[in-house]
Amino acid sequence: MADARWTGPRGTDMGEWLPVLDLVEPARQRRLTVLVRMLLLIPHFIVLFFLQIAAFFTTIAGWFAALVLGRLPEPVFRFLAGYLGYHTRVSASAMLLIDRYPPFALNPPPDYPVRIEVRPTELNRLAVFFRLILMIPAAVVQGLVSSGWWTLSIIWWLITLILGRMPRPLFEASAATLRYQMRFTAYFLMLTPAYPKGFFGDDALSVPEQRSRSATRPLIMSGAGKALLVLFLVVGVAAEIATSVATPSETTDNW
Repeated sequence: MADARWTGPRGTDMGEWLPVLDLVEPARQRRLTVLVRMLLLIPHFIVLFFLQIAAFFTTIAGWFAALVLGRLPEPVFRFLAGYLGYHTRVSASAMLLIDRYPPFALNPPPDYPVRIEVRPTELNRLAVFFRLILMIPAAVVQGLVSSGWWTLSIIWWLITLILGRMPRPLFEASAATLRYQMRFTAYFLMLTPAYPKGFFGDDALSVPEQRSRSATRPLIMSGAGKALLVLFLVVGVAAEIATSVATPSETTDNW
């Protein structure tokens, strides 16, 4: 499970490689760490603020380089992959998917329960040029499902706090939300040419059992887990509608 492996451009056989999320599901979580989870993560949020600024300018530089070279330069790929891994680990902790505190490092220790794998490959220059337009549908899905999860997050927090663990269907839906978010960000950062897929998990029939590496590799979802994902989307849509309706009325009141 590696956050980034640079071995040079790989060729067309790697074109549809989807970034992988490896997440080891904890059997139990300490209720005290669940109780103060967001407070504990404040230092990481500060670090992420500065990393996001660096990633923004690095992505711009990488966009121009990818248009010329047809791929990301190695230093750009390594930094953006490290940033994506760091962001994913902090998000996994914030979403109560793990109990272990994230390390302050772009490359985590080998035994850390959250890792991503991205592989460098050639990029289609035309797709790079129109990346901001192409990513709009995935951005909508990612934004709505994340909004829905966080709108209901107090419920998930209370459930995990009371039980000392996250129920399996909720873990599946939360992990699917995080994985899609990670894949969308990887596409936006040009770490992969593969459009975000696998929103409702992986096909159990297409993945041999012996190849299973973690709770999310492959991510086989139950019916209840998929239903929760749909709930996240519906709540996300409702939250967006409520926000759009409330904003004009507030503006009118101010006038």
